[in-house]
Amino acid sequence: MDNRQVIGSWLSGPRAAAEDAGVDFGYRGEQLGLPEEGPGSIARPGRRMGAVVVDWALCMLIAYGLFARGDQQAMGNWALGIFFVMTVLTVGTVGCTPGKALFRLRVVAEGGGRLGAVRVLIRSVLLCVAIPALIWDRDGRGLHDRLARAVQVRI
Repeated sequence: MDNRQVIGSWLSGPRAAAEDAGVDFGYRGEQLGLPEEGPGSIARPGRRMGAVVVDWALCMLIAYGLFARGDQQAMGNWALGIFFVMTVLTVGTVGCTPGKALFRLRVVAEGGGRLGAVRVLIRSVLLCVAIPALIWDRDGRGLHDRLARAVQVRI
């Protein structure tokens, strides 16, 4: 291996280097039995992040209007509480938050169907902690979804 290949593998990351060596990872969601594209496929990171931004902005707006005019710290704390309640109620009942509905996403159990109340609570708590949501598996699921055995899919 010459220096260009070594640098190229470092720049492209370990997945690309493994694929160059002949490892087949398949597509995202293949191990879960989901289609590669279209409805029911794993939601892409851009859509998921967009949905979280919309949900957080909505919660900040509600917090500002109801509780904390002028106090930024209090407004952020109230927004986090509203975000938690909104996530538990909306994902637990209809399977998506307002942001997810806007981006045409739904949270489902790994085997299909709705998440149970305990799994929704686990997922919501871990999402509010934020760090688990930033750790992704090979299918692109956050640790909060993996531990709650949930999948965000396109609808």
